[in-house]
Amino acid sequence: MTPRSLLPLLLVALAAAQAQAQVKLIAIGSLSGQYEDLAHVTAPALENGIPGNRLGGLGSGLAYAGGTTFLALPDRGPNAKAYNSAVDDTASYIPRFHTLDLSLAPSDPGSPLPFVLTPSLRDTTLLSSSQPLVYGTGKAYGLPGGAPALNTRHTFYFSGRSDNFDATRPSTHPLNGRLDPEGIRVSRDGRSVFISDEYGPFLYQFDRHSGRRVRAFQLPAKFAVHNLSPRGDVEISGNTAGRVANKGMEGLAITPDGRTLVGAMQSPLLQDGGTNAPFIRLVAVNLRTGATREYAYELTNIGTAAKPKYPTVSELLAINEHEFLVDERDGKGLGDGSAAGYKRIYRIDLNGAQDVSGLIGAANLAGKAVTKSLFLDVVAALGAQGYSPEQIPAKLEGLAFGPDVQVDGTSKHTLFLANDNDFSAVITDSLHPTGAANPNQFFVFAFSDNELPGFAPQRFCGEEADRDED
Repeated sequence: MTPRSLLPLLLVALAAAQAQAQVKLIAIGSLSGQYEDLAHVTAPALENGIPGNRLGGLGSGLAYAGGTTFLALPDRGPNAKAYNSAVDDTASYIPRFHTLDLSLAPSDPGSPLPFVLTPSLRDTTLLSSSQPLVYGTGKAYGLPGGAPALNTRHTFYFSGRSDNFDATRPSTHPLNGRLDPEGIRVSRDGRSVFISDEYGPFLYQFDRHSGRRVRAFQLPAKFAVHNLSPRGDVEISGNTAGRVANKGMEGLAITPDGRTLVGAMQSPLLQDGGTNAPFIRLVAVNLRTGATREYAYELTNIGTAAKPKYPTVSELLAINEHEFLVDERDGKGLGDGSAAGYKRIYRIDLNGAQDVSGLIGAANLAGKAVTKSLFLDVVAALGAQGYSPEQIPAKLEGLAFGPDVQVDGTSKHTLFLANDNDFSAVITDSLHPTGAANPNQFFVFAFSDNELPGFAPQRFCGEEADRDED
């Protein structure tokens, strides 16, 4: 017989399993990795020979903006091609976000999925500052200076190149020119976008139309590193506290009321144990006051043969004012020359969770983590539609709710999941020795209120949002 004490846990597990079984894939779409984006002035080749407006990495961040409009955020640019290890192969790519139309339409009878997703690119917006930024000279690495050629007297563009920083300041110095954007969300009035960054880590607010930064949020000092380097491994070995290089502020959510941002670190802080540790930090920021609170999230995918060590959180998405979806994943699959094994979306609740702002170290965070339950096993869901583990993109990072649709006469909510293809239009590896296309891909899932109780989608107001809702 099952002990009485275990019955509640078993019932919760059964309910979660039944819920995720009803979350169904309804559409797949893609944009070729060979395309160029609409920032034509950035088309000249970067230091590594790749076009400066390669349309790639769209799934680093994905945000819903109303109607069929989404914003897609590439990261710091194409650095998968080796050319200069002294700067981690980063190039002078100007960070940007894209405005996409992701339109769903019913499929023809007999199609494997009930909807067709047609992605199209509508606009490209470059990210800049009205204040002068710090750029590297490049001399020590045999490179030209890091200042973008498009800079003017009043516009200073951010850059993906890792040497664009002030070595005398902590990594959270807001005038550093380097930016590695990873998460994006739209303000309630539709006029701004909020972007998280790995280099600082940073949380920034940009004007949605011009791409100009209008605000930098002050994060707690514990997140900064003080010994900076253009090489991530050197930066990690040279610090005992702060974010792990290339694993900074990754996920970003905004609550439906538009009042709070919640950022997720990709991996634990160095003082919390670094990439060998089980707890990352979530940071909630009050948009009016700038006040912060911190919460611990315990990684599931770490520590044993059954849970291989790959402690990565890629995205955070608000369900309501206190509950969120978390994208926890491995780095395996298409683009890595391997088989995807662990890509899961969890539901968490901040209600009743302890503020861990004053706690340091994995031992002190133990027992303080937010509650979590499985919402969707992405590998299993895509496998049910015929995807082999080798076909599933390695870096499924962008997560956004979308418009409601009718499925078999029933209204359903939608969840969009996008990949970061690392700007590699074609991949050649042991699984694809003659090369294979590696597009920007989008997967759409449908769910009901029963599968995600308490779901309260973000509502927009203002001129920009009204136009998107039309």
